[in-house]
Amino acid sequence: MRVYSTLQRELVELPPPPAPVGIYVCGPTVYQRIHVGNARPYVIFMWLRNWLKHRGYKVTFVSNITDVNDKIYAEAARRTPPTESRKLAEEMSDWYRKDTDRLELGRPDAEPTATATMEEIVALIAELVAGGHAYEAQGDVYFRVGRYDEYGQLSRQKPDQMEEQEPSPIKEDPRDFALWKATKPGEDTSWDSPWGKGRPGWHIECSAMAAKLLGPSFEIHGGGLDLVFPHHENELAQSRAAGQEFAHIWMHNGLLRLTGEKMSKSLGNIQTLEAVLNRWGRETLLLFFMTAHWRSPIDFSPETMMQASAQVDAFRELFRMKFDSDTQTFPPEWVREREQQRFDEALDDDFNTPDALAILHRARSAWDQEFVRDRLGYFGLDSLAEEETAPPELIELAEKRRVAREARDFAKADQLRGEIEKEHWEVRDIPDEPGYQLVRTY
Repeated sequence: MRVYSTLQRELVELPPPPAPVGIYVCGPTVYQRIHVGNARPYVIFMWLRNWLKHRGYKVTFVSNITDVNDKIYAEAARRTPPTESRKLAEEMSDWYRKDTDRLELGRPDAEPTATATMEEIVALIAELVAGGHAYEAQGDVYFRVGRYDEYGQLSRQKPDQMEEQEPSPIKEDPRDFALWKATKPGEDTSWDSPWGKGRPGWHIECSAMAAKLLGPSFEIHGGGLDLVFPHHENELAQSRAAGQEFAHIWMHNGLLRLTGEKMSKSLGNIQTLEAVLNRWGRETLLLFFMTAHWRSPIDFSPETMMQASAQVDAFRELFRMKFDSDTQTFPPEWVREREQQRFDEALDDDFNTPDALAILHRARSAWDQEFVRDRLGYFGLDSLAEEETAPPELIELAEKRRVAREARDFAKADQLRGEIEKEHWEVRDIPDEPGYQLVRTY
């Protein structure tokens, strides 16, 4: 299997299975509920873990939670009344887990937090200071960018052309970035260190968490394209300056766009994951993510979600159909084997989910339920093959509608149909019979 790496700017082969594959993906900074764009890397790399395990790899997937950060302090202070930053981080961490649990893809193998990795963070900073790659200034500690000759290799930015990342008059070089920050007024949490009370910078947190759980050398580091610089550039620099090989492959997924702009909290154009799941359901969102290659941007809109919903309905219809093996014509075995090979090749070649989805639609058109169900499972969509049972309150509404239709009270029947449709279910009348079928739509 091979995937595109931002570091090498080319497709890079993974070692053959059953080699161990460590994957580290930058998770959320927990100061607000996550938006649907934050869910994309979570989904992509959970899928990738599933596929690599299927192909025989021994996978360890780590996705962190950033629970110490400037944004958390700022949001805690903005609350009315102001709240403790630690309490805010705990609350938003719980919501993050609950929201992503609704995707029904399982959890990463480990979800470390910065607060639980403080000992390793301080030790890594001390190692960089001892090696001359970092220096203390008035309680802060900064990484010396000028001492690391390969700085910029990931983002392809030249060090002498980079803008100052964190303006401060106490830095030796404007390009240097903070590894440790002395406690400032208004910050309600701090930790002891050789340089005084304070807390870590964002970048060093991920380096320490990745090394703690995956070791000094691992296969894949992932995250959104917006993290290439400065976050991932700084991670790579400080880890390699400390003598760690760190990640071999750097996978950066394209961003989710709303009306042509990336979706972000700072732009104020977010759709929370909770709201999207309530409106469209998990199956529609997961299939929507399949429609674009993981490296490409993906446009989120009512139109694209409706298109994904229509595809979900098409797969559901396949599994609602009852076939007679004596009269139905199915694809011959050689066709199934050919499609299996094409499906595997699509995912083995840079994890091409749009091509894999097209193959599943071909199999759907050929009424191959088994082929489709098994492969939808890699994406958490085998639930589309399950028989659906409407909630009791909707069954009651459907019964009232049936009675209204029999009494030829069509206005009442239409009203009841509308109430059912508001709950994302559809009443399908059975021709020439008094019965009906309730079908979930989203």
